[in-house]
Amino acid sequence: MSAAFRKAAKSGQRPHRERAQPASRKKLGLLEKKKDYRLRADDYHKKQNALRALQKKALDKNPDEFYFKMIRAELQDGVHIIKQPKDEVTPEQVKLMRTQDIKYVEMKRVAEAKKIERLKSELHLLDAEGKNPNKHVFFFDTKKEVQEFDIATHLDTVPELVDRVYNRPTIATLQKETLKGATDPAHLKKLAQQRKNQYDLLKQRIEREKAMFVIAQKIQTRKDLLDKTHKVKVKKETTNGPAIYKFKFQRKR
Repeated sequence: MSAAFRKAAKSGQRPHRERAQPASRKKLGLLEKKKDYRLRADDYHKKQNALRALQKKALDKNPDEFYFKMIRAELQDGVHIIKQPKDEVTPEQVKLMRTQDIKYVEMKRVAEAKKIERLKSELHLLDAEGKNPNKHVFFFDTKKEVQEFDIATHLDTVPELVDRVYNRPTIATLQKETLKGATDPAHLKKLAQQRKNQYDLLKQRIEREKAMFVIAQKIQTRKDLLDKTHKVKVKKETTNGPAIYKFKFQRKR
């Protein structure tokens, strides 16, 4: 005899017993209790109320109301396509940031910077592509002087050396001393190609040094974000720069 049955017998009340499962319905599973029906009913009504609230919100919504997908979607063949944001980090940057430490990246960047300075000191940026050409302005008093102007005569050199911006000796120097250096056109062409290759190498090293600097900044930013100080993002991360955060000022002891 159970404790509940004994308690009901002492009080003179008729004990409550669960209804037996009919033999014909045993194949349908156990008979649920009354409280189980109540839980299911409450859950059903809760979901129905949530659906009605969402339907009302959808009906009350203004179709012309602004939402952020408006500026990230476009219509293509009658279908709205959401524009995918551009990658903020290139695959090479992700690989380096995951596998290398900031000290290694900074060491490689400093090495590239030293090589760049060495190349610049050797080349002196003479006739470099992308460099703004120097301008030499001559002033005259009359139009006749402009028409009779000869740049080779004015610079006191031979016409073959007028286009040079460096190593342009005067006629008096050429008469006293022999012309040093290569004079064969084929040799000059070869030297020009070598100089162009050096400038291309310099350009590649400058771009590599900039990429290393950006990677080092991004790694340092990720380390700074580990601090639990309250912070606000001011600028999103791009391929050419890290994200910018504004940290709450904290007075240190």
